[in-house]
Amino acid sequence: MSGSGRALLFDIDGTLADTDALHLEAFNQVFAPHGHVFDRARASKELMGFSNISISERFLPGHPPERQAAIMAEKEEAFRTLASGQIKPLAGLMRLLDRADRAGVPMVAVTNAPRLNAEMMLSGLGIMQRFKAVIIGDELAHGKPHPLPYLEGLRAASAAPGRSLAFEDSRSGVQAASAAGIATIGMRTSLGHDDLVAAGAISTAESFDDPELVRRVARTMDW
Repeated sequence: MSGSGRALLFDIDGTLADTDALHLEAFNQVFAPHGHVFDRARASKELMGFSNISISERFLPGHPPERQAAIMAEKEEAFRTLASGQIKPLAGLMRLLDRADRAGVPMVAVTNAPRLNAEMMLSGLGIMQRFKAVIIGDELAHGKPHPLPYLEGLRAASAAPGRSLAFEDSRSGVQAASAAGIATIGMRTSLGHDDLVAAGAISTAESFDDPELVRRVARTMDW
């Protein structure tokens, strides 16, 4: 059974699993010696959802690009160490993926995270094989908040934006998916309803078993 132009597109960090606290700890471990310490509010505004290239350009401007990349790699290694064995899916995620599989609806992961992180997360959740593609923002000409990663996700799934849904937890992610023409549900792992809606989300939910989310997905996917 084909997806008939439909697709579900998911951010990874903070959407499939709530990993923001682990990223915050890793950022503070690595960035504190460079004069930057983040609390959760500042991290959600200035770090979460942004590409590593944009983060390093903003916070490490005094270093050459090679050193910036090395510092970001150190941060991602710290995150993978912290996250090892601690990744748990957001409530209701597995039921949603099961339903999409039964309906033949393709699923795509769209993230600004490095590929090593993305693959570790998906493997840790045991769901790598369920995704038709894993789109990495830093491997494209533009990452989120540019719509290109989501446009690439739609292309990989042979899907139409008006027949698809995206799930995001960050401002930049919601902006990217919305700019690609995809109705986007904001997951309230780090931001509140008002912030996500202001970024362009059509609705928000705390988890994938939220009744309104379940109804909206069923209606859009026609199952």
